[in-house]
Amino acid sequence: MNSSLINAAVGDKTDTATFATGCFWCTEAIFESLKGVLKVTSGYTGGHVKNPTYKAVCSGETGHAECVQIVFEPNKITYDELLEVFFQVHDPTSLNRQGADVGTQYRSAIFYHSAEQKEKAEYYKNELDKNGAFDKPIVTEISPATEFYAAEAYHQEYYENNKNSNPYCSVVIRPKLEKFKKAFSNKLKD
Repeated sequence: MNSSLINAAVGDKTDTATFATGCFWCTEAIFESLKGVLKVTSGYTGGHVKNPTYKAVCSGETGHAECVQIVFEPNKITYDELLEVFFQVHDPTSLNRQGADVGTQYRSAIFYHSAEQKEKAEYYKNELDKNGAFDKPIVTEISPATEFYAAEAYHQEYYENNKNSNPYCSVVIRPKLEKFKKAFSNKLKD
């Protein structure tokens, strides 16, 4: 469904969030399951190469991060709630690494689309650090959203399309998704 159809369907009351939490396959599956999220697109942002490919981003030389761009209905799920999920579903204290994925393309990052999003992201990050929510300081990058490039078609809906055929889905994504669903059961789509 394209964004103009999404906007028409909800009377132009949507917003966009862009988050990087390491591998976008896991992140996409998590955010797609939330009430109020209309669309999640896996892609790349934050770098200096136009129209990057997955192979180029994986080289670590494009400056881009694997990320997801989320179109959501703020009257059903707030940006604050998305930030809460963001900080819970990955390790924001790990610099340029999530699990076995290593490199700047796997950095923890929030790419804000407005001054309000920037303020909320900085506040949330500072409060978590101040309150000792993690054993180490949060290293999440907070940067303005730049050009977003959708990843190749085979990366979209990756978990949904590969959950029964790719071992990565059953070994890495499924346990992470199940843990998330238990913690956020009241925010899940029916």
